[in-house]
Amino acid sequence: MPQLSRFPQFKEKSAAFKEPPLGLYLYPVLQVSDILLYKGTHVPIGDDQLAHLNLAKHITGKFNNTFKTNIFPIPKEVLPKSGAGRVKSLRAPEKKMSKSEADAKSRIELTDSSDDIIRKIRKSVTDMKSAITYDPAERPGVSNLIQIYSIISGLSTEQVCEQFAGKETLQLKVELGELLAEYLKPIRKRILEYSSDRHYLETVLKDGAAKATTIAEETFTQVQQVIGS
Repeated sequence: MPQLSRFPQFKEKSAAFKEPPLGLYLYPVLQVSDILLYKGTHVPIGDDQLAHLNLAKHITGKFNNTFKTNIFPIPKEVLPKSGAGRVKSLRAPEKKMSKSEADAKSRIELTDSSDDIIRKIRKSVTDMKSAITYDPAERPGVSNLIQIYSIISGLSTEQVCEQFAGKETLQLKVELGELLAEYLKPIRKRILEYSSDRHYLETVLKDGAAKATTIAEETFTQVQQVIGS
């Protein structure tokens, strides 16, 4: 329980409640059950979810040791390349980019049009300095844009700064907007194609649910046998 109460996400989100709901407190445990029920071995996460996966490792190890079994593999984290796991908000760069943020201009949606992407990048919050320098602590806004450019282009943040040496922040925004719009265009196209084929999506969901149910039932039976219920 103390471990759950120390999660940064719990502290941040519980601040909005006079009495935090139980669901908010137990959410990390629910995440663990989602992993263990299907015997997940590798879990793709962002940097901010590492504490949650460490909890999954702890609970998995404790269960296996308690009941002298190896039913559950210890899950391993799959982290994105440097910086890609913690892209910041375009409107409040001190916070991570989130789909739950009320302001739609704070994030890039995979279904955003090219014009929307370019517009959001141009309106992103930076600072009063015009030079392009990477300093996440002192210049979170422009550093976030540099980081995004680095992820998309494959250049290091140092190389991005060198590429924009002598240019102003506006030029970075213009070029990043166009680069990002082009990068996401085929992804958006594929999403729209799938979204328009209702029969295909329903088939995938039905088949996936059947496979998941089979695995879950087998796992549940094994757990009952191990704990003697």
